[in-house]
Amino acid sequence: MKIRDAVLKLKLYQAGKPIEEVKRELGLDDIIKLASNENPLGCSPKVQEAIKNLSDKVNLYPDASNYELKKSIAQNLGVKIENVFCSTGSDSLIRTICSLFVDSNDETIMGDVSFQRYEDSTVLMGGKAVKIPMINNALDVKAMVNAINERTRIIWFCTPNNPTGTIITKDELYSILDLIPRDVIIVMDEAYYEYVTDENYPQTIPLLEKYENMIILRTFSKAYGLAGLRCGYGVANEEIARYINTVVGPFDTNLIAQKAAIAALEDKEFLSKVIDENSRGREYLYKEYKRLGLEYIESQANFIMVNTKKDDKEIFNELLKRGIIVRPGYLFGMNGWLRVSIGTMEQNERYIKELENILKK
Repeated sequence: MKIRDAVLKLKLYQAGKPIEEVKRELGLDDIIKLASNENPLGCSPKVQEAIKNLSDKVNLYPDASNYELKKSIAQNLGVKIENVFCSTGSDSLIRTICSLFVDSNDETIMGDVSFQRYEDSTVLMGGKAVKIPMINNALDVKAMVNAINERTRIIWFCTPNNPTGTIITKDELYSILDLIPRDVIIVMDEAYYEYVTDENYPQTIPLLEKYENMIILRTFSKAYGLAGLRCGYGVANEEIARYINTVVGPFDTNLIAQKAAIAALEDKEFLSKVIDENSRGREYLYKEYKRLGLEYIESQANFIMVNTKKDDKEIFNELLKRGIIVRPGYLFGMNGWLRVSIGTMEQNERYIKELENILKK
C-alpha cells in the first residue's frame, strides 16, 4: 500500500473532546463543553420545526444545486445566486479552494496562530504553508502580504481569527488589498462574523465587485447553532463560484442541513438573542479574568484566550475532572493559554468557579 507523501505529512486534527467521550472516560454525568465554539443556546425553534417536518423525507437525495438555500443566502447578503456556493462546513470549502488553486510546490500564506485547516489542505495538495508570526496576537497583514512571491496562490485572512479572536480592521484591510496580485486568491474566513461588535470590522461583501480574486467564507455552525449538520457557505465572483460548485460533491450539503439553514436565516430574532447573550458572556468573562489577575485577549468571536501562567495541559485535565471541557493552548503553540468558548451565564459562572479553585491550589 502506497500512501501519497502529502498525506504522510499531515497532522491529525484534534477537535474538542466530545461530551460522551468524557462521560465514558471519567464516569461523569454533568458535563459542559466550552471547547469547540458551539452555540450554547442551540438552534432556532424554527430550525427544530423544519427538521421535524423532514423525518419522512430522509429517503430522498437532497437538491444537488442547493437552489433554495443559495437563493436564501443570496437574498440575505444582497448578492446574486450565481455568487453563492455551499458545502459540508467551512472545512470542506477550504479543502475545495486548495484543490482548485494549489498544486505541488505552490505556497499559501497564513498567520502562525490561525485555523489549522489552511495548512492541512495546502499540504494535502502538495503545497507549502507559509506561516507569518503574529503581532499582538493578531494577524500581521502587512508581513503576510510582503511574503507573497511567484509561488503564492492563496492568502488566508481569518477574521475574527481562530483561536485568538482578533480581527483585521477596515484600515488594515484597505491598506493592503491593492498590494495583493490579482492572481493570488484572497480568502476572508468570517466564520464568526455574526458575533463581531467592533465598528472597525470591515464589511467585505461590497468589496467583491472590485476584487475578483476575493472569496468570503461563512458558516451556519457557530451563531446559527447548526454545527452538527455541517453547512458552510461562501460568496465569490461568478467564475470562481462556478468552479467551486463544480468541484464540491453534488450532495455534500444534505437535505436536512439545507432546510435547516434556510429556517435559521429566517429567524432574525433568535440570531439577535444569540449575539446579545454572547456579548454579555464575553463581558462577564473579561471582568472575572481581571479579578483573577489573568491576561486575556479581547475577542470579537464566541471564545476567549486566557493565559493561566501555568501548564495548560494540567489546567485542562483539572477542569476535565470537574466536568468542564476547554481547549488547551499547546495545541495552537500557545503554551499556558486556554481557549474557552463562551457558554450560557450558568456555564460561565461554573467554569470561573472551578478555574479559580484550581488556580488557588
